[in-house]
Amino acid sequence: MSAAMTETLIGNALPLVPEDAPAHCPGTDSDQAGKADACAGCPNQQICATTPKGPDPDLPFIRERMATVQHKVLVLSGKGGVGKSTISSQLAWALSSHDDEPQIGLMDIDITGPSIPRILGLMGSEIHTSSSGWSPVYVNDNLGVMSIGFLLPNPDDAVIWRGPKKNGLIKQFLRDVEWGELDYLVVDTPPGTSDEHLSVAQYLRESPPNGIDGAVLVTTPQEVALLDVRKEVDFCRKAGVPILGVVENMSGFVCGKCGTESQVFRATTGGGRQLAADLGLRFLGAVPLDPRIGKACDSGESFVDLHPESPATVALLDIVRQVRELCGDSAP
Repeated sequence: MSAAMTETLIGNALPLVPEDAPAHCPGTDSDQAGKADACAGCPNQQICATTPKGPDPDLPFIRERMATVQHKVLVLSGKGGVGKSTISSQLAWALSSHDDEPQIGLMDIDITGPSIPRILGLMGSEIHTSSSGWSPVYVNDNLGVMSIGFLLPNPDDAVIWRGPKKNGLIKQFLRDVEWGELDYLVVDTPPGTSDEHLSVAQYLRESPPNGIDGAVLVTTPQEVALLDVRKEVDFCRKAGVPILGVVENMSGFVCGKCGTESQVFRATTGGGRQLAADLGLRFLGAVPLDPRIGKACDSGESFVDLHPESPATVALLDIVRQVRELCGDSAP
């Protein structure tokens, strides 16, 4: 698929004739799109042939449901294993613990590797349905969660789905879940720039009242992670997703006994801070390694509440403060 076609797909509207189409292109809205003789050799042939024509009939229902969600924040990376779910969960925990008690939703769209139920202490929970839709599973009165993990009969079951089924479930999470009035919806995503990312960007980008407020990009210091985060930056810019800033996770380790700091993942090319500077992005902060974060995630507890003295908690709370500011949240 060409870059031009990728950009237009994300916007939920195919152009009548893509910029790189052959001279006798029948047009993407034609029944012959991707099938006509003129389509042979076109880089857009496969996507034209398989993409449904016309506007998505579910978009009005998604927009109606999302109209009561004030702020929508995506947590992205491009790279696996950098701690997106950890950052997503701690962001949700910290937001819900704020003095003004905002209503928070956490949506896990990592379809094949859902870890949010474990991190939030919700293993074994089930989704309840009513005439108004699916009900989120609540951690507390103002923090609701939705994940495919709640739909699996066995937590060890593999989800072996192609793109259309993933897309359909994400659509259900947005259209059929009774989120109610939320101050923030935090979306935890899988690695990469593929089906799940395209779907959530497409469905939320024009949702009222503010579309997507922005994405928090998570990396670790080493270049092997930064390589994929740069791709995620490119995705966001092509998809029209604002970038709130970059978080460097696992940024050094401070020994709890002697206080010595060690660089477990050495920033050979400058790490997240340098990446942000190079790409004109805001650096939101560096979260150091603390073994208690892993323990809190495994036990389904809020690390920021359990260990307020940790340098990692200080960093996380400062990131939350900046996210609220960048979203235009005037609450103290």
